[in-house]
Amino acid sequence: MHHDAGYIEPPKGNTAQTRKGGVWKDILRNKFSKPSVIAFLLITSLFISFSVVKGGVAMGILFIVALLGIVIVCGVIVYPKFGIATLFISAYLLFIPAKMNINFPLGTLLDLLEYLLIIGFFLKQKIEPNWKVFNDRLSMLILIWILYNFSEIANPSSVSVLAWIYTIRSTAIIILTYFIFVYQIRDVAFIRLMFKIWLFLALIAALDTFHQEFFGFFEFEKNWLYSDSNRVELLFQDGHMRKFSIFADPVSFAYNMVAASCLCIALIFGPIKTYKKWILGAMASFFMFTMLYSGTRGAFPLLPAALILFAVLNYNKKVLIFAIIGGIFFAILIFIPTSNGTIRRFQTAFRPNDDPSFRARKNNQARIKPFIRTHPLGGGLGATGAWGQRFAPGSMLANFPPDSGYVRVAVELGTIGIIILCTLVFVAIRTGINSYYLIKDPELKTYCLAMTLVIFIYNIGNYPQEAIAQFPSNIIFFFAIALINITTRLDREKNLLTAPK
Repeated sequence: MHHDAGYIEPPKGNTAQTRKGGVWKDILRNKFSKPSVIAFLLITSLFISFSVVKGGVAMGILFIVALLGIVIVCGVIVYPKFGIATLFISAYLLFIPAKMNINFPLGTLLDLLEYLLIIGFFLKQKIEPNWKVFNDRLSMLILIWILYNFSEIANPSSVSVLAWIYTIRSTAIIILTYFIFVYQIRDVAFIRLMFKIWLFLALIAALDTFHQEFFGFFEFEKNWLYSDSNRVELLFQDGHMRKFSIFADPVSFAYNMVAASCLCIALIFGPIKTYKKWILGAMASFFMFTMLYSGTRGAFPLLPAALILFAVLNYNKKVLIFAIIGGIFFAILIFIPTSNGTIRRFQTAFRPNDDPSFRARKNNQARIKPFIRTHPLGGGLGATGAWGQRFAPGSMLANFPPDSGYVRVAVELGTIGIIILCTLVFVAIRTGINSYYLIKDPELKTYCLAMTLVIFIYNIGNYPQEAIAQFPSNIIFFFAIALINITTRLDREKNLLTAPK
């Protein structure tokens, strides 16, 4: 073929890389070569240099932090997967700065991260509108739950608007991440990455607990622990200090270990290489071992319950053998005579009537039942617990200890609220079970089962404790619900691509 004299043959090879390189060359040639851009960059560099000379190293660090902040903000909005991964990591590491007595507003930054993800979501919807991904019963129930939480600001029984404002952040705003996950997660490779991040963070938490139990607390952990006498009194039980790892309390740590163990167990029976199965088995065992030192009775029955559901849904010879061995192990652990305080505490979880704290919870629940019956809208969001004591210290509910996620919802959001939440959780588990049997791809099928188990154990655990109120459990819970819809959608898309035409 004849070409003009000025023709340059395009480079051969990877067309995607060529196209990507061409884009960057085009940006450099057409955007950054403009005189106005060059003048702006020159003035900015001179201003920064002058500021550093006058302000010293501190000013230089400030500019670097500001630059990183701009990069992160743009990254979260433009690359939502980066934002989702950052949100997950930040939720796990949220309480470390406070324990180290570092005045770093990680909680505020976490809120900002959520708002940036929401902004990115709406911007992406404007460019690539696709509301059909939310056209399902589960998404509608979550939207109803969010709207009901917002409507509680008009609750006539509410004693504090400020309590509502502070509480809505950890309820409705967090739940909005479900829609971000469903819309922005579009490939199985990112799901794999998120599971790797999840298990890595869980491993860090387990290793920290192992260190706390056998080598003692780090100095900053010790300072944080003994800075509050009420905290020491709560955690020092039966001559043993309950371990909390990198989390705010032992309950959050224990529930996260059970959730990570469920993920490992489900992945073991998925389509992965044998050596990975052994690694996951070792991790699950280590998670459960360290979880015992949290002293959280409400978490101890969760794994046996998850194994029962796992065996029922994924019934085959291998699973049956695994379930029988696991059942024998737990039976021995429950009934074996022992002088070990940790194992004795584990055993009392299966004999709740022998547990004084369980009896105290039952008495508190009996005392609050008349209030629940006569207040269908509840006492208002944030009426109990820390926010109730802070913003309405003289109210009847301020000093009521809910000690249960479901009891708190019944008290604060009333009968209507508890019905909506229970319906939401029931539909999530039901959808997970149905999707597990409908999904054809073995990998996606495994992921769907794992997330169904995670939702199931948080559902059970939300009765004796507030399982999904604290970071990172609240993020994990709605991430798991979102993945049920995501795995179903990805499997449907894959079947359409491979279907004969």
